[in-house]
Amino acid sequence: MTTEITRAEYDERLARVRTRMDLQGMSALIVTDPTNIYYLCGYNAWSFYTPQMLFVPAQGDMILFAREMDAKGAHRTTWLPDEQIVAYPERYVHRPHLHPFDWVAFALRRRWQVAPASKGVVGMEMDSHFTSPKGYRALEHGVPEWKIVDCFELVNWVRLVKSDAEIQLMRAAARVTTKAMEAAIEAIEVGVPQNVIASRIAAAQAIGDGEAWGDYPAIVPMLPTGESADTPHLTWSDRRLELGDAVVVELAGAHRRYHVPLARTVMLGEPSEELLRLEEAVAAGLQAVLDAAAPGVAVASLAHAWNWTLAEYGLEKPSRLGYSIGAAYPPDWGERTISIRSEDENDLAENQTFHIICGMWMEGFGYEVSESVRITATGVETFTSFPRGLIRR
Repeated sequence: MTTEITRAEYDERLARVRTRMDLQGMSALIVTDPTNIYYLCGYNAWSFYTPQMLFVPAQGDMILFAREMDAKGAHRTTWLPDEQIVAYPERYVHRPHLHPFDWVAFALRRRWQVAPASKGVVGMEMDSHFTSPKGYRALEHGVPEWKIVDCFELVNWVRLVKSDAEIQLMRAAARVTTKAMEAAIEAIEVGVPQNVIASRIAAAQAIGDGEAWGDYPAIVPMLPTGESADTPHLTWSDRRLELGDAVVVELAGAHRRYHVPLARTVMLGEPSEELLRLEEAVAAGLQAVLDAAAPGVAVASLAHAWNWTLAEYGLEKPSRLGYSIGAAYPPDWGERTISIRSEDENDLAENQTFHIICGMWMEGFGYEVSESVRITATGVETFTSFPRGLIRR
């Protein structure tokens, strides 16, 4: 049996969101990030390329606004009753002088009389990938009673500490991750095109592992190879692998939208002395981070442990070391809350989950090893168990 999120857990999530809304002085919240919509009401469809919104008042029922063709089927994934799922007309989709939120604003004011009850401060996800200036302007003009402010990733921060059910979903996702990484390693051979490797990964990501079936990942597999491994976030082409290539594989398994990313480096042939030294430094640094992690520990101290270890090898990593993870939709599997770096001012807590990515991008070569972890009562749990060294093929 796969884990389900219960209605009681959804109620508890909403209560925590409303507590934070009260602390931030908000009478309502506009949620456009599909992950946050999913987190609060379970709605799950590839409909986020058109505007959609979950309206969360401080009191009363939430309302999900979606495109007409999507709203008709929203009841198949969300727990919301039909009267809380509202369709905006198809004629508002991709129009130069209209925006769906023009219609939504009118509906909130007139049909549901929300605006008079929600005068004051209304939070909005201003930095969401799915909040556009045009949508913001439609609401600002359509409901002038509101003072619309940035909610500063309010729901994202509520998501930071996972429930036991969420941890079980991430463990299922880790099984998918393992199968996908195994498929990648098996496919990496001299003469094989990168796109073929990507296809094997994608198949494994979808098939999953038994009842731990594979959901679509928020990010496609990344395969920086050879000299281009000095650059992160590269995907693939038809380039054929050559003897002497080091192939960086970064991917994630997903299950019911929960993600467990993983990165490893695969070597075709003999590695250089520089790469071997990088392997040693990264292994030592990652172990120092894992040894330091525990509830109550400052996030910045993990970055310090990593940085000090790298310094012993004469190395440094300017970019962040990791970030919180959980449920996700494209284009990102990160939660956009805690980042593991020396400037972060948060402390670790039990059941927070992170992707610790020890990516080192040098000049003409690179090396990546990562672990997705859960903070336990006493330390860390790694979601997968792949060897952390350079993988020889």
